[in-house]
Amino acid sequence: MECKHHEENLRRCNCTYEPCSHKGYCCECLDYHRRLGELPACFFPPEVERSYDRSVERFIALKRG
Repeated sequence: MECKHHEENLRRCNCTYEPCSHKGYCCECLDYHRRLGELPACFFPPEVERSYDRSVERFIALKRG
């Protein structure tokens, strides 16, 4: 299945993991990270995303301040 929004998604994707095959394919990315108990890069600010700690716990901690 082809993604109609792949190019647009790529421009907005803040994932810094270079060999990622899910970049620009949001449905695949969400599914992949959900299976790992994580959230995708786009849920995190750049400094946290670069740490690759994409855990739900880290996300909740960010929201609590």
